Amino acid sequence: MGERKGVNKYYPPDFNPKKHGSLNRYHNSHPLRERARKLSQGILIIRFEMPYNIWCDGCKNHIGMGVRYNAEKKKVGNYYTTPIYRFRMKCHLCVNYIEMQTDPANCDYVIVSGAQRKEERWDMVDNEQVLPTEHETKQKLETDAMFRLEHGEADRGALRKALPTLSHIQEAQSAWKDDFALNSTLRRKFREKKKALQEEEQRDQALQAKASLAIPLVPETEADRRLAALLRFHTPDSYEDRQKLKRSEIISRSWFASPSGSGSSSSSSPGSSPGPGAGGGSSKASSVLRKLAQSRRPTPAAITVEDLGIVRRRSRDVPGSHQPAAETPKPGEPRGAAQDRPAGARDCPQETADNPKTAGAEGQAREAAPSPSSLSSSLVADYSGSESE
Repeated sequence: MGERKGVNKYYPPDFNPKKHGSLNRYHNSHPLRERARKLSQGILIIRFEMPYNIWCDGCKNHIGMGVRYNAEKKKVGNYYTTPIYRFRMKCHLCVNYIEMQTDPANCDYVIVSGAQRKEERWDMVDNEQVLPTEHETKQKLETDAMFRLEHGEADRGALRKALPTLSHIQEAQSAWKDDFALNSTLRRKFREKKKALQEEEQRDQALQAKASLAIPLVPETEADRRLAALLRFHTPDSYEDRQKLKRSEIISRSWFASPSGSGSSSSSSPGSSPGPGAGGGSSKASSVLRKLAQSRRPTPAAITVEDLGIVRRRSRDVPGSHQPAAETPKPGEPRGAAQDRPAGARDCPQETADNPKTAGAEGQAREAAPSPSSLSSSLVADYSGSESE
């Protein structure tokens, strides 16, 4: 490291190799530069690689095996003559510090503080892995004949147990021995599958273009085929068929209302319009049209006695009385008929009877005016042909 950093460096004019020896001593610096800034405390900064997966205690995040950190390395003890080193590093996800140290007895690393190990260790015996022969066992095999015989029997028993597995592995290897035939078979299957996928994609594109679909189509299944076989489709009726059906319905429909409708209409008054339920054969649309026609029909204005030119006169039966005398109805005549009947000469006011000139003028006016009977007959004749009846 020092040689690499000392190549092609500038040597000042006062540099003396006999006095200084090297540029590092001339500049009073360590060859490791910043890595040795705590070397006086026995701490060297190295690049440390995480030996296994851990969980950080500060941020509870997972730190995978192989993640590298700038760690402070220092010696904390010895295992026999092997030194024990401790490494202190800062988590890259939080401000927590993690401390680990070597374990020479178990050839492993131990977490001192700041993290927890993700337990992924297993026993090689329980996992049925091949274990290396220990040193003590080797010495015993060399010196003890009985132990060597027992150890050989145990090995032959393990071989008998593993023989079926070994034969199955050999059969599998022999089946895959012909690489060319297996490769040809596999490539042929791939070509057939690729051709089937291309044909299916073409059918889907044709169906999407025909039905104007913009959604991806899923592959059909056997259940879809059975459901499609149960469906039956038919073309809708044409325009001519619908017209024929409509004409046949119109021809078969009755032109007249049902007896229930005629009875209800005859019981109602001539001027009243039938309700929505009148007439079994009439529909709701016809009743609405009838109401609209009657609402547009002009209603005749009520004709009063003054419009006919008739002047009511007060009675002269009671002299000096300005109140009209109540006219008694004739037997067989309604009570309201006497009031609606035109007033005669006895209904004239008293002032007219006392004044002969006025009486003579009124007599001439009565002679010129038409009689009530002729007016009533003319009224009947005028309204006999009206739409109100």
